[in-house]
Amino acid sequence: MDEANTGQPRQALNLVLVSVHGLIRGHDLELGRDADTGGQTLYVVELARALAQHPEVASVDLLTRRIEDPELSDDYARAVEDLGDGARIVRIKCGPPGYVAKEALWDYLDEFADNTLEFLRARGAAPDLIHSHYADGGYVGARLAGLLGVPLVHTGHSLGRVKRRRLLASGLSAADIEARYNLARRIEAEEDTLAIAERVITSTHQEIEEQYELYDHYQPERMRVIPPGTNLARFRPPTGDEQDSHIAAELGRFLREPDKPMILALSRPDPRKNIITLVRAYGESPALRELANLVIVAGNRDDIEDMDEGPRQVLKQLLLAVDRYDLYGNAALPKHHDWQDVPLIYRLAAASHGVFVNPALTEPFGLTLIEAAASGLPVLATEDGGPMDILANCRNGRLIDPLDSEAMTDSLLAMLSDHEAWQHMAANGLAGVRAHYSWQAHAQRYVDMVKPMIQRTEVPMLRPILRRAKVYHDRAIFTDIDQNLLGDPEALKILVGVLRENRKCAAFGIATGRRLDSALTVMKRYGIPQPDVLITSGGTEIYYAPKLTADTAWPRHIDYQWTPHAVRRALADLPGLELQPRSEQSRFKISYYIDPTEAPDTEEINRLLHQAGVAANVVLSFGQFLDILPIRASKGFALRYVADHWGIPLERTLVAGGSGADEDMMRGNTLAVVVANRHHEELSQLGDIERIYFAHRPYAGGILEALDHYDFFDSCMLPPESVESAS
Repeated sequence: MDEANTGQPRQALNLVLVSVHGLIRGHDLELGRDADTGGQTLYVVELARALAQHPEVASVDLLTRRIEDPELSDDYARAVEDLGDGARIVRIKCGPPGYVAKEALWDYLDEFADNTLEFLRARGAAPDLIHSHYADGGYVGARLAGLLGVPLVHTGHSLGRVKRRRLLASGLSAADIEARYNLARRIEAEEDTLAIAERVITSTHQEIEEQYELYDHYQPERMRVIPPGTNLARFRPPTGDEQDSHIAAELGRFLREPDKPMILALSRPDPRKNIITLVRAYGESPALRELANLVIVAGNRDDIEDMDEGPRQVLKQLLLAVDRYDLYGNAALPKHHDWQDVPLIYRLAAASHGVFVNPALTEPFGLTLIEAAASGLPVLATEDGGPMDILANCRNGRLIDPLDSEAMTDSLLAMLSDHEAWQHMAANGLAGVRAHYSWQAHAQRYVDMVKPMIQRTEVPMLRPILRRAKVYHDRAIFTDIDQNLLGDPEALKILVGVLRENRKCAAFGIATGRRLDSALTVMKRYGIPQPDVLITSGGTEIYYAPKLTADTAWPRHIDYQWTPHAVRRALADLPGLELQPRSEQSRFKISYYIDPTEAPDTEEINRLLHQAGVAANVVLSFGQFLDILPIRASKGFALRYVADHWGIPLERTLVAGGSGADEDMMRGNTLAVVVANRHHEELSQLGDIERIYFAHRPYAGGILEALDHYDFFDSCMLPPESVESAS
């Protein structure tokens, strides 16, 4: 409702954005120069411009740190930079004049807040609202909002508790992380900001549920999903001249019939992006191969052998799959593309009446889906994370289980075969992006959100929050899947509730012999939440929530003396052993079916391997599966590695097992429970160990029984009688 309808003048809003670190200017942003000059710097500049163009906004001041550094442009030393339409960048003195990384800024943030207060006082009027960005901006914004008595809005961009998991996955110890990144201080600042902020802006609902929920001051009623805007001048429908581009010629080198519809995937060569399932779906469907070409743009590469382990393995998988399914002439995997080529690639796919596919195992936001929609290209996307929000808003495609290649094939055939439905989805996507994902739409939703706060017609209630004594988890629960979680649905439902209630103090881990994709499929089917730690393939792979980040240090650690070819050679002629299918093998796991009536026992197999000069870990489970792993790899080794890196004492780690494959997790200083099931006799030799409790109930019920037995969420200690007998 505007001024003409109400007879009252509209309030012209004066807004202040606080984004302290990085290199921020209004032109030629140096994106990617370092870890501090990435998406946040672009976001805050575009947000400032978009808000300033809104008719109900009078001014937007974007406050950042003033930098006088001979190695940097003089732009960053200018006190004020005009962005137009009432928006400007204001640079505040803070700390030494030169460039300082965000991890080293904490001691200077109070100075930033004091100097900002002087600037605002000199301006003559307090802003109507302060919007802080990232933890350092939140620290400053919380103080300014309190002193000025104005509402605080916050955007986290990334969160300390989540980053710590990612750093642990890179192989850094908890002590190294703290010394280098000051994460305890950052997390305290985030907690304080969340306690004060009247609104927290996120990009997706999943971000609220899986990341902010880790915080004590998690208050979902204060959180609002307003996705960032997309540059609709850059991403737009095809105009007819796309075929004349060099990228079209590059893709055409691979394709016999380049005019076919294009099935397009565009992502980093990351195992979590799950591109191999798309290749498998395409390769195993003659109808799909007849109907369309497959185009995979997976980063840039010169020599695959020179790449890091993760991308190297993904690209090798892709190239081997192309060869296995003989996709030459049907599939394009270009080696190079520029960032300017990306909009053209989308338009080429749209002009061909193709489909964009995002088959990621998990997708926190889904920017590529918005870019595809803005280009007039229907999408097929994973049902995990941000795509659910995007498809609900744009109605321009389908959601799929990313691990179900048959469902992926069926959906692609349906979308590519129905021309009228394709046109409808393309039109929906264009309209949906304009309505929900343009900067103009973002600014309108933003203003609609903040006006009631500023006018005090809507005042969020404060609720009492109990803070934890420790910043990080101080205990953990690890369990297998099959023998521990799947047999009793009612007990599992109760256990999941208990884990959710205590997830802020207790980490939840799963350790399984299953592959990652198999484990995720079973977890989804039975409603098991994504754990904080997922140990798969018998302990040879470790992943961390919320993005299934692979631990990159673990493969380097377990590669010690690992000679898989020597293992296969040594066991090739043994009776009673049969290699499992290729899908069950991996770089660090050689899996056999074993017939105990014909095959040697594990001691004899170990002896044969030693005679062949092979140091390996031999694991027998369920009496029929034999896994040969590196000598440093097992569920127990992986669990202890995680506990050590996370700083969780083994004495506060409860391990639930149900078969012989779990034995090495349960020995030692962990608290353990053997749940009752038909395989628990494989662990009967552990019955005399004080710290191992044999439950009367099976499956998840046995874990619940052990939680009570150990008083796990209270004292988390051995029961008194066990302590006495142990002493």
